[in-house]
Amino acid sequence: MLSAQDIIEAESRIRTLARETPVDRSLHLSRLGDADVYLKLEHLQHTGSFKLRGATNKILSLDDEQLRRGVIAASTGNHGMGVCYAARHAGTTATIYLPRDVSEEKLAVIKHLGGIPVLSDGDCLEAEYTAREAARKLGQVFISPYNDLQVIAGQGTIGLELARQLDRIDAVFVAVGGGGLIAGIAAYLKSVSPHTRVIGCWPENSRPLYECLRAGRIIEVPEEPTISESTAGGVEEGSVTLQLCQQLIDDYALVSEAEIREAMRLIFNEERWVIEGSAGVAVAAYLKEREMYAGQNVAIILCGRNVSSKNLIGIL
Repeated sequence: MLSAQDIIEAESRIRTLARETPVDRSLHLSRLGDADVYLKLEHLQHTGSFKLRGATNKILSLDDEQLRRGVIAASTGNHGMGVCYAARHAGTTATIYLPRDVSEEKLAVIKHLGGIPVLSDGDCLEAEYTAREAARKLGQVFISPYNDLQVIAGQGTIGLELARQLDRIDAVFVAVGGGGLIAGIAAYLKSVSPHTRVIGCWPENSRPLYECLRAGRIIEVPEEPTISESTAGGVEEGSVTLQLCQQLIDDYALVSEAEIREAMRLIFNEERWVIEGSAGVAVAAYLKEREMYAGQNVAIILCGRNVSSKNLIGIL
C-alpha cells in the first residue's frame, strides 16, 4: 500500500516548503531511562505541527485544474493549518471544516493563512464526513488528515529524516490519532531498519484506532475529554490506516491524562520546549515503558506545539 519510494518522492516534493526538523538528545530522559533518548523536534515545523508534511505532499501532487477548483479538508486544527499553508503556497483556496470546540488560536491561524473555516456540528469525525460530502458535490479534492496515502507518505518523511539523522534506532514512540503519522514513519523505518520497534501511544481517554485494531475492524468507540486534542476523534470507515497499522505497529501504550500533563511539564522544565498534548502522549508512554528500553537508542516524536494558552497555563 505504501512503499519507501513513495516517501522518498514525497520528501523531494515537500522540501521547498516543509522544514527538516532537528533531532536532539535528551540528557534528562536518557538518564531517567538509562538509554540514549532522542527527541524529534517536529514541533518546530512551520505551523507548529507535523501535519504540514502530509498536506504539502497532497497539494503539490494536484494538477492545475484541481488546484483551480480549490481543496476541502476537515481538522481539529493542525491539519487545517497545514492545508492552508500549503494551499496558499500553491495558489489555491482551502475550505476547512472544524468542530465547534476548535481552539480560538487555531481558528485565528487558519483565517490568517487564507483558509475558509466552516464550523460543523458534532465531533471531528462528523466534520470529516461533512467535508468529504461537500467536496464530492463541489467537485473539489478532499484532503483527509489520515485516510490518504499521499498524506501518509508526507508524514513518513519524518521517518526518512530520522534514519538519516541517527545511526541506530531501536524504538520509536509515536502518538496516534487517525494513524497517518505512525503509519508513514513506520513504513519507511521498517524498510531500512527492520529491527526498529514502533510503539503506538494513545491517551486512555481517547483511543479509537487502538480499539479498532483490537477489534480488527473500524468500530465506534466512546471517548472522554483529553488534553491530547490533536489525536482525538474516531476513524473514518474504510480508512487505509487500519491495515497499515496492523502491519507496522509493534507495541501499544496507553497513558492517563495526569501522565500526559506531567510529561508536558517535564519537557518544559528540562528541555525548555512547549509541546501540545499529543506530543506529551509519546513522552508519557516512554516514561511508563522506559525500563523495557534500557541501553537502547530511542526516538520520541514531539509532533506539535499548538496548545492553547489557557490549557498551557493550567498544565504548567
